[in-house]
Amino acid sequence: MGWDIGGAHLKAALTEDDRVIKVWQKVTPIWRDFDSLSAAVDEIEEEAGDVSVHLVTMTGEVSDHFPSRRTGVERIARVIAERLSGDIRLYGGAAGFLSLGDARSNIFDIASANWHASATLAASRIEEALFIDMGSTTTDLVPVSEKKVWAKGHTDRDRLASGELVYQGYTRTALMAVARDVPFVGRSIPVMNELFATMADVQRVIGVLDEADDLHEAADGGDKTIEGSRKRIARMVGMDAVDARDGAWEWLAHAFAEAQVRAIHDAALKVLSRDELTDDAPLVVAGAGRPVLKRLAARLDRGVVDFSDLIDCPSDLRDGICRAAPACALAVLANEKPA
Repeated sequence: MGWDIGGAHLKAALTEDDRVIKVWQKVTPIWRDFDSLSAAVDEIEEEAGDVSVHLVTMTGEVSDHFPSRRTGVERIARVIAERLSGDIRLYGGAAGFLSLGDARSNIFDIASANWHASATLAASRIEEALFIDMGSTTTDLVPVSEKKVWAKGHTDRDRLASGELVYQGYTRTALMAVARDVPFVGRSIPVMNELFATMADVQRVIGVLDEADDLHEAADGGDKTIEGSRKRIARMVGMDAVDARDGAWEWLAHAFAEAQVRAIHDAALKVLSRDELTDDAPLVVAGAGRPVLKRLAARLDRGVVDFSDLIDCPSDLRDGICRAAPACALAVLANEKPA
């Protein structure tokens, strides 16, 4: 069983041999409710039944609930040790699978290594590709070829600098982090630096959001409807939804969506400029933000491969597998190489 422990969601995947047979996603806002992680782990473990091996990766250690990433890794590892039985291993990226006893001496291998698991699985299944996973908060971009992961960065700092980590997410990113100004009814209007709306509102208004990808409350705690999203987006430019026609708000939402695609496009160009991939290399896309990544692939004039296409699974699990790519990758990789 693979586990991916984020700051907002817990994702898990169960395999038999190397076939994924079940996937979970639970809301775990550990920045304000660390106990939600323990509760979610218990729920999943009970539903999964007897599991012989657990493989764990995390990004939740960066949550501001913890005074440091070291503390975050140690406390998350402690929760796992207390609540799971069987053989438990932590994923350390290039360092491979590590025992719980190795956690303290391998903190920065373990911290935020989930992207490496997904990219490693992709590298083992496809000749070459730019692997991209767009989750609710961030986007990972990693070239893979010759059965290898060609990442320049391994820490969050280095990955941000290399373009391999972009803090743009499909649903939870605040609109003030997407654009400084936006076109609206023929004028350019500055965007308010307030958490009035998120990208979930944008995706909902432009009609591409699967509500299963928006598990957290809206910025104002209000209704997660098109009308509610229009109201929140309007506030970003100092207006109310009644101040313009519905079509104007849809165009404004498209402007935010375009700004986000451009940010990820710029990062992709930075990564591709290293000339490690041929012009024929496709994008392997994962995460809730696959609709955005497919738009990006069209701009880059590259083919698209869904991450779930690389994994043996029932057809009805394909969306869940793409959302939980690191957890699925760990569970499958554990069957292919000694843990």
